[in-house]
Amino acid sequence: MEAAPLLLLVAIAPAVFWLWYFYHKDRYEPEPLAWILMIYILGMAVTIPVALVEGFFALFLTDFFITVMIAPVFEEAGKYLVVRRTVYESSEFDEPVDGIVYAAAAGLGFATLENIIYVFSALETSIAFAIQTGLVRALISVPGHVLFSAMWGYALGRARFLPASRRRGIIFGGLVLAMASHALFNLLLYDTIGFALLVLIVVPALWFIVQRKIDESLRNSVYRPK
Repeated sequence: MEAAPLLLLVAIAPAVFWLWYFYHKDRYEPEPLAWILMIYILGMAVTIPVALVEGFFALFLTDFFITVMIAPVFEEAGKYLVVRRTVYESSEFDEPVDGIVYAAAAGLGFATLENIIYVFSALETSIAFAIQTGLVRALISVPGHVLFSAMWGYALGRARFLPASRRRGIIFGGLVLAMASHALFNLLLYDTIGFALLVLIVVPALWFIVQRKIDESLRNSVYRPK
C-alpha cells in the first residue's frame, strides 16, 4: 500500500510532538527516556483490553451511551492503571510534575494506537478522507487524550507527596474530573454547535487549566532553583 507510510506518519506524528512537549515541561529533573517510552508503549497496549470492554458493552448498549458514558470511564481508568501500577511505585517518581509527564505519555500512547486504527479504517473510503481524519484527530482527539490524562496525572503527582490518608480522595477526584471532562468532550462531538464549542472554548480552557497545574507542580518541586 503506497499510502501506508504517509498515513502512519499522519497518525503517529501528533502524539510524538505532544510527547516531546510534555517531556520538556519537566525542566528541573527530566524523567528517564526509558520510563517515558515504556509508559507510552503500555498506553498503546492498554487500548486493546479497553476496546474489548467497550465492544462487550456495545452488544447491548447504544453507540451514544458507549461514547459518552462507557468509553470515558474505561479509557481513563486504563491509562491511569498504566502509570499507577508501574512508575508511580518507583524512585523515579520524585516530583509532583512527574504525574503529569507520565500521564501524558500513557494518554499519548493510547491516542497513537487509536489514531492508527481510525486513520487506516478511513482509508476504506479514500486516501483523502484518511488524511483528513488524521488531521482532525491531531487537532482535537490527541490533545483531548493528553489533557484528560493530565488531570489524574496532576492528582497522582500531588498525592504522592502527601500523607497516605489523604491520597485516595485526591486521586479519586482527579480521575472523576478526567472522566467527566472526557464525557463532555465526546458529547460535544455529536453536533456542529457542540464541535464549535469544543474547539473554541472547551479545549482552550482545558489547556489553560493543565498549564496552570504544570506550573503549580513545578513550583512545588524539590529540585526547583532557590
